[in-house]
Amino acid sequence: MILGTAILLGGCDTLSSLNPFDRPEVYKPEVVEVVPADKLYNEGLARAQNGDSEGAAKKFDQIDKQSPFSPYAKKGLILTAYTNYQAAKWEEAITASKRFIAQNPASPDAAYAQYIMAMSYFNQIPDATRDQERTERAIAALQELIEKYPRSEYVLDAKEKLLIARDQLAGKEMNVGRFYLEKRNYTGAVNRFRDVITKYQTTRHVEEALMRLTEAYMALGITNEAQTAAAVLGHNFPDSPWYKDAYVLLESGGLQPREDRGSYISRAFNGFSRVVTGIVGFGKI
Repeated sequence: MILGTAILLGGCDTLSSLNPFDRPEVYKPEVVEVVPADKLYNEGLARAQNGDSEGAAKKFDQIDKQSPFSPYAKKGLILTAYTNYQAAKWEEAITASKRFIAQNPASPDAAYAQYIMAMSYFNQIPDATRDQERTERAIAALQELIEKYPRSEYVLDAKEKLLIARDQLAGKEMNVGRFYLEKRNYTGAVNRFRDVITKYQTTRHVEEALMRLTEAYMALGITNEAQTAAAVLGHNFPDSPWYKDAYVLLESGGLQPREDRGSYISRAFNGFSRVVTGIVGFGKI
């Protein structure tokens, strides 16, 4: 009995030694100073005005973490998104923007938060040879801005950026289509060029896409579609060098451009209006 009690007590001593709360030299809780929200807000503004966007973002973010119910929390959150954007911290800007919209859907600044989010995706758009997931997200965010906030001051710029992003997706389809043409995978090429003329008609790639459809359909022996592609190209873009190439290609096979009204190519251009004649460079807020 004495031996058993000794073992039990010994076990208690061992467990006690493992408890860090009984050993102050081991357990040293970190004391985080709680800075008043108004002070953090003013410090954030000061840093932003001095060009330290990253430092400002940290101050504004600290308001949300320490004083989420303070009068400065909502202002701090939209400024967290803005200053992260200015610091090219795209993911942080997107996260803060989404949080602001979720918490303040009826706020007058919700449209601005949506714009920051869309532009953060937009500024991550890669070149047309790479994966276009970010481009697709930018398009979705821009479309949401246009649809949810049609009277917003940011809509005009959003529409311009949307055209640029869609042009990028069309460029990706063109790259893949050209690759298939080079490999003589004409069916695969047709599928890509068809997407360009049906989904991205207002982009600068549509003229070449019609010429490439003429080329691919000629190679497949589907002459009525080749003639239709060339005819639609000539009707909508009579001065295009791509039309001249398509015309020469048809002539080499003893054919002329002739539109088949039942073709998907013809139907895709019913009521078509060329509203964009150029693509400008990427911009910033």
